[in-house]
Amino acid sequence: MMDKLFVIAVGGTGMRCLESFVHLCAIGMFDSREIEVLTLDTDQTNGNKGKVEELIRLYNRVKSSDTNEGGTPNVNTFFSTKLNLYRFFTNYSGKGRENYKNLSKLSTGSAEQQRDNKLLSDLFLDTRSVQEFNLAHGYRSQTHLGSLLMYHGIAEAAKNIAKGVYVLPQEKELEQFIAKLEKAGEHARVFVFGSVFGGTGASAIPVIPKALQDFVRIRSAGASSIDLSRTKFAATLLTEYFTFRKPDDKQRSTKEDSVIADASFFPLNSQAALQFYQSDPTVQCSYKLLYHIGWPVEGKRADEGQDNGKTITGGAEQKNGCHITELISACAAFDFFTRSSHLDSARAEYLYKAVAFSNNAFSFTADDFVGNLDRAGEVFANKLGAFFSLAHISLTANGGARGEAGIKAFINLLQKQKIDQYEAINETECADINDYFKHFAYSFDKDKFIPGWIYQIRNSIAPGSFIFNNKAFPDNLAELSKLDVGTIFSDDKYHWPKSLISSRYDIFVKKLIDSGPSEQQKVNTTKEKFLAHLYNAISNSQGFHLN
Repeated sequence: MMDKLFVIAVGGTGMRCLESFVHLCAIGMFDSREIEVLTLDTDQTNGNKGKVEELIRLYNRVKSSDTNEGGTPNVNTFFSTKLNLYRFFTNYSGKGRENYKNLSKLSTGSAEQQRDNKLLSDLFLDTRSVQEFNLAHGYRSQTHLGSLLMYHGIAEAAKNIAKGVYVLPQEKELEQFIAKLEKAGEHARVFVFGSVFGGTGASAIPVIPKALQDFVRIRSAGASSIDLSRTKFAATLLTEYFTFRKPDDKQRSTKEDSVIADASFFPLNSQAALQFYQSDPTVQCSYKLLYHIGWPVEGKRADEGQDNGKTITGGAEQKNGCHITELISACAAFDFFTRSSHLDSARAEYLYKAVAFSNNAFSFTADDFVGNLDRAGEVFANKLGAFFSLAHISLTANGGARGEAGIKAFINLLQKQKIDQYEAINETECADINDYFKHFAYSFDKDKFIPGWIYQIRNSIAPGSFIFNNKAFPDNLAELSKLDVGTIFSDDKYHWPKSLISSRYDIFVKKLIDSGPSEQQKVNTTKEKFLAHLYNAISNSQGFHLN
């Protein structure tokens, strides 16, 4: 029996790691799998959270058919994974829930209870700042407070469900996710995305396994539980890799903003967190693998281009760019979900690896992301390259980035080659595919170039190298129009074939005639067959010879 796969993304950094994970699903790295995905945050309006949730909804629209919302798992094709999204956020809205002081009811109860609660709170939490800052934008590097409140939020949801009254929509979605986890039992693998240098992720990673276990116990009144010694958990220990402006005294002057994360303390936060994970018996027994991922050079500015003069604490404005460490984190999940060893140890094992660095620049190969066992690096390069080439075909060769027909224009081109079985794919379905490619690669706002995920990943290591030729990343219409989509790889042995009289693109289009989908790809709808057909033709053109 194959293990059931679960992903939990926590906080802003966890959401960006999840974004990279979704793109791994889109290129086809998790064939024939159905994955349950939970976004977990304190801030329901967080921009990174909203972005990745919309990306998953778009992914599911690409896979959906009239009879099957979200589609079905496929094999060796694009969008081969089925994703099920659940969302939970702690409730810090409404009177009496805005901050720790109100939430913990330090001013209610008997005089003796008030005194004891206040003495305990004042011992660990500063009375004029930590107990009174607004919780809606997260825990702001106050992990001792955050772990308490994250556990409290999950336990509170279980109590509400057990009572059956005032159950919030996000609490119902959390219950649905945990019910799947409970059913999978010892055949569950749970990967947690989050950072250890900030607030929400650092707060949640230590308590998530225990909180989920206690959720089941509370909701079932002790009739059921999750055996943490048998359920397989893993997580990223993602240390500081970006920075932002230091908050000034003016911004700190109000109670709600009296505590704001300061990037200058991120290295210290990371060190303290790692020491804790190493020594804490609950963490050591709850997790099987912990992937230590860091950035050994100066961090990029996350607030570059933001001119409001304030430190962004959360909300819709928090839409930080993507970074290669997030892709490495997503690939850590791939490693955990596909490995067969080191999953039965009694204590957590730590994994890490290094990447070539010289002349002040990194040099990333495909093997650096997924290893080379069973040619995994070549599989990854083939799938990522095929998807990137198709994005260029949709967005530039057929104008999708500029609001033109994109994929629909390509289908019309195929009809001229007597490949007319895809004309039933309507404009709305084509628009969804185009939109996904815009998220993945790039788009234009009039003449302004908007870099998507893979461009942002590439830019985060500039001037280093990243699998593809630097010329594969033009950022203006003139250069994009000259791009040969068959030459995106640094290694020319993976370039598409050409002849004296035909371009690589023309030969590729002609190859489509002989590259139809196969029964082994488990594609059923017209849209699935179309994507599998393109996958086959581009893979054959790239020449990795993986079969």
